Parts: sequence; C-alpha cells; structure tokens
Amino acid sequence: MKARIAINGYGNLGRGVEAALSLCPDMELTAIFTRRDPASIKPNTPGVRVLDAAKAADYASEIDLMILCGGSATDLPVQGPAFAANFHTIDSFDTHADIPAYYAKMDAALKASGKLGIISVGWDPGLFSVNRMMAGAILPDGQDYTFWGRGVSQGHSDAIRRIKGVKKAVQYTVPVEEAVASVRSGSCPTLTTRDKHRRECYVVLEEGADAAAVTEAIVTMPKYFADYNTTVNFISEEEFDRNHRAMPHGGFVQRSAHTAEGSTQMIEFSLKLGSNPAFTGSVLVAYARAALKMAARGESGCRTVFDVAPALLSPLSGEELRAKLL
Repeated sequence: MKARIAINGYGNLGRGVEAALSLCPDMELTAIFTRRDPASIKPNTPGVRVLDAAKAADYASEIDLMILCGGSATDLPVQGPAFAANFHTIDSFDTHADIPAYYAKMDAALKASGKLGIISVGWDPGLFSVNRMMAGAILPDGQDYTFWGRGVSQGHSDAIRRIKGVKKAVQYTVPVEEAVASVRSGSCPTLTTRDKHRRECYVVLEEGADAAAVTEAIVTMPKYFADYNTTVNFISEEEFDRNHRAMPHGGFVQRSAHTAEGSTQMIEFSLKLGSNPAFTGSVLVAYARAALKMAARGESGCRTVFDVAPALLSPLSGEELRAKLL
C-alpha cells in the first residue's frame, strides 16, 4: 500500500515536493492544503484534492504524513506545532540560529500528540549538516567551511517578499571568490560570515512603495542580511519575469584537516542544482519515507537529519542495499 502524503503550501517548494512524489512508486500525493482559495490552485497531479489548510485536521485519518512547505520566517514557527498536533511532519526550517528553539517547540508538540516529525530537512540545513558532522567526527583536527551559491535562496527570497511594498523578489547568495580560493589552497583561513558570501537582491516594488524603506528593511534584517554585504536592485516586473524565474543553487561543504602523523586531508561535498526547490523537494520526500518507517516502529517526537539512519531514506530493503550499493 502506498504511503499517503499531503503537502501544506503550494509555492515553489510545494510544487517541488509534488514533482518528487511523482517519481516514488511507494508514495502518493493525497491532498494539497492551502491558505488561498482552493479553487485557485491547479495542481500538476491529476485528480489530487486541494483543500483549505484551516480544515486540515478533519482529514487526519486519510493522511499518513504532512510535508510542510511554508517559509521559515513566519510560517513554520506557527504551522509546525499546529500540524504536529494531528500529523507526522517533515519541514525545511532553515533559520540556522533558531533551530534549537524550533526543535524544542516541535518536540513538545509531537510528543504530546504521539506523532513523529523531522525538521530542517533539505541540503543546508540537511545534507550539508550531515557531511559537516561526519567530516568532523572523522577528522577532529581541522576546520569546516561552507559556501553557498551562486544561487537563489528560497528562505531569504521569501523573507524579502514579506516586506511591505514588495511585489516580487529573489535573492542570490554569492560566494566571495577570494575566500573560496583561500580555502581551496589548504591554508585554513579564518573567515567571518561577511568574508565568505555576499547577497544580491532583485526586487519589484508595489506601486507607490518606498524604495529606501524597503532597502533599509532588507539590509538590516537580523539573521538574514544584517551580517552580509547586501545589494538591493529594483527592477521592472518584465525584467524580473525574463531574468529571474529560474531557481538554480548549489555550493560545497569542506573540511580541511590534519591526521595525527601530519598529513593534510580534505573532505568536500558539493552540489550543483538546476532547481533548488525541485532538489529540496526530493530531499523532503526521501526523509518522509524515513519518518514513516520510524513512526511505524513506535517512535514519536522531533528528529533532525542527524538522527536518521541512511538506509531509512531508501525504498530498497537492507538485503538489496547490501547487494547493490555496499
């Protein structure tokens, strides 16, 4: 029997999850929940129901797991605990500094309902987090470096779109080339947040909006832009639609280290993504499979990617994994 998966939120990430589910014969998309008028949503999956998010609890018996596709700035802090009252959940909460507090809220809600949820699933946080952890465990005498981009950050773009006066917006994270070169040289430089990346924002304003006020709101936004050199470019809607509709991304996480006898060692894991939401959606779906396996053996409460055994992500059995991949 296929696992019955629902999506809450049908933006870029929600559509990425929908596309990923279409490639998984062990799962099916059962419903899409939205705060918008359900009649205004036209899913790509034939026959899937689009329902009012406010009534999601009414469908709890028909859904095995809910994938939460809201933004981290304002959506998930509210939606995560609310949905955890009735569903196993997966989300991509990506405000790194707030993960411990969000974990505590989700853990309390999930334990109260007897459900299981995995938070901060994606590629960073997510796959990059796992690689940082593994590299540090293997090479304790070293230093981690993470670079993102050049690419579109969904969370940061969403945060800009929430600012009054913004009609459309996209934000590109751009590695500072000099910093990347210094890391790859093996010199183990000490780099600040501002040294490693800059942020480029492209914004379409609502008619009559104050460009100076929007710029100030962006460049001073804590946890998103305040610690970076940030440029804000105001463009027409036509230019935005022509040049900024694609959502590429990528980056690498690296650990430069030495083993006890003095050898230089380096671990690097990199991604080059043609579509950030399509890839992130694919990661969410794989962890949904793992969450359902964990819940089936009686687990409840909150988990992160650190707590999930890799074999649980795969639809293959242990025997198949050992024969084909080990």
